[in-house]
Amino acid sequence: MELHVLPSGPIQTNAYLLVAPTLREAVLIDAPEGIWAKIEPLLRASQATLREVWITHGHWDHTQGGAEVVQQSGARVRAHRADQPLIETPEVMTVFLRGGIRVDPIHVDHWLTPGERWEALGAPVECRHVPGHCPGNVLFYFSSLGAAFVGDALFAGSVGRTDLPGGSAATLAESIRSQIYTLPDATVVYPGHGPSTRVADEKATNPFVRA
Repeated sequence: MELHVLPSGPIQTNAYLLVAPTLREAVLIDAPEGIWAKIEPLLRASQATLREVWITHGHWDHTQGGAEVVQQSGARVRAHRADQPLIETPEVMTVFLRGGIRVDPIHVDHWLTPGERWEALGAPVECRHVPGHCPGNVLFYFSSLGAAFVGDALFAGSVGRTDLPGGSAATLAESIRSQIYTLPDATVVYPGHGPSTRVADEKATNPFVRA
């Protein structure tokens, strides 16, 4: 499986394009502004079809490019229902949107259930609910790849902000301990912003949430 890390949009939100070349299929995790222009040539080069878009949470910087991606590719969308208002009626985020930023609604085809498992790109996937930064923040864990895509719950040496509507520092800390720190230590954590890290490193050194 190929992994493309594609920071995009006004605040360089990480989008992750996973491609299975032998299957000629792909999945996109999060969809910041302008992401279609970055993934379209990659899909074309691999002769791959984008099957699904998985949204880690509904904040504007992770969804701003989603409507274009769905329109261009016909991909199905997965997200957690706790963020339904943010994703399907993004105007509710006006209170913390920067001036002039437009976010189009995205139709979600499948609402995720915590603990849900399925197969994608020939590999097993598990969804875990990690609220605290945002009510519907989830992670996607590929056990066979040793990789977890965690949205804005956890960063390298930091954690997601909790001062936005629906945020809670106590909830986030509990989510990180119970849903991220319980993954195998060698798991690579791919966050919504910045570089990747490892579960073991964050358990040992993260100044905000220790194991």
